[in-house]
Amino acid sequence: MSLENTGLLVEPKPLRPLRPIVQSTEANPSRQGTPVDMDGLSWPSKGARDRRDESEEAKAERVRKIAGAVETILTCIGEDSDREGLLKTPERYAKALMFFTKGYEENIKDVLNAAVFEEDHDEMVIVKDVDIFSLCEHHMVPFTGKISIGYIPNRRVVGLSKLARIAEMFSRRLQVQERLTKQVATALMEILQPQGVAVVVECSHLCMCMRGVQKPGSATTTSCMMGVFRSNPKTREEFLTLIRR
Repeated sequence: MSLENTGLLVEPKPLRPLRPIVQSTEANPSRQGTPVDMDGLSWPSKGARDRRDESEEAKAERVRKIAGAVETILTCIGEDSDREGLLKTPERYAKALMFFTKGYEENIKDVLNAAVFEEDHDEMVIVKDVDIFSLCEHHMVPFTGKISIGYIPNRRVVGLSKLARIAEMFSRRLQVQERLTKQVATALMEILQPQGVAVVVECSHLCMCMRGVQKPGSATTTSCMMGVFRSNPKTREEFLTLIRR
């Protein structure tokens, strides 16, 4: 796809065409083409389009089904789903879960909202310590932390708040931290075609704190370096130094 056809640029200069990053496969047809296109959903999971396009009645039915499942869970753990404190818990949880996973139906083109501009700037741009909240796909319990994003423009810059919104879009899904880190970096690399992108994420996972090894206070750090951040150690070190200040 060509970014000029998305309406994200204002009178752009001719640039090299975008290159596909994720190739199509028969085994996984939902990942054909480029990761930031695909109807704007970006790596959509099975059923993501249905959720995005459904009517208000269908959304209400989805919440009802989740609430019914939560009521079953309450009974199975030994609770009384009819007691006063739990009467509305299934519906509350269903609505909360839909919010926690709203990234499935968000369109990256709407997130960017035409905020990609031509600009004569070729020095590092960093937005650091952005709070993120996600759900671990292995146990569906939260992991929370901060993400720092940097890039070196190649005549394209994006509104600073959009970096945080892209991180929010990908984090509001069932995730693993490693994939979340790479999805943010890959999307920015394709949207902006910069000299390089760097993303560092540090999170605390409740699946490690509340169960399993039960180690409160532990943190997990992941990084994804692309372009000059990967090929040039000095550029990479500059970024890492700046986000630690």
